[in-house]
Amino acid sequence: MSLGDKIGNKVEDLGGKAKEATGNVTGDEQLKAEGQGDQAKAGLKDAVEHVKDAAKDLFKK
Repeated sequence: MSLGDKIGNKVEDLGGKAKEATGNVTGDEQLKAEGQGDQAKAGLKDAVEHVKDAAKDLFKK
């Protein structure tokens, strides 16, 4: 996984956490759900990158 991908995924995750927290504080359920979705999307991207890295390592041998 490239450093750019790691940073992008982390930024998306942190942005999602901020949205979720803001939604909790303000009672905005839509914003809260959007934040949770952003976090899930970042987690999925991260998992895909890990699978790609593992595949690369496997086929290098």
